[in-house]
Amino acid sequence: MKVNFTSRHFKLHEALQQQIQEKVEHLERHNHPIVHADVILYFEKSINSIKTCELHIKVKNKIFITKENSDDFLKSTDKAVGRIEAQLSKYYDRRKNSKKESIRYAELTEEEV
Repeated sequence: MKVNFTSRHFKLHEALQQQIQEKVEHLERHNHPIVHADVILYFEKSINSIKTCELHIKVKNKIFITKENSDDFLKSTDKAVGRIEAQLSKYYDRRKNSKKESIRYAELTEEEV
């Protein structure tokens, strides 16, 4: 999986980038065919130091997007990865169920004929 990082209004440190990349690559453990991931990090309000992580995950025919805020980039990334995991599992569960239903429908129509 290719991971692209964008940091707005600051320079991203190598250590932080490696930690975030490990968390994003951890999404592949569910055998979802992830093609590309974009990680966008920025300060939403510099006064309160609200740090935002946007995650754009591209699978074969769909793009999943989430945006999370917290006081730390790692916390924001953890929340975003959790939400993307939920979106991916829901998407693939729906695909599995729709395939099963189409097979059942085909079996019913064959029995009627």
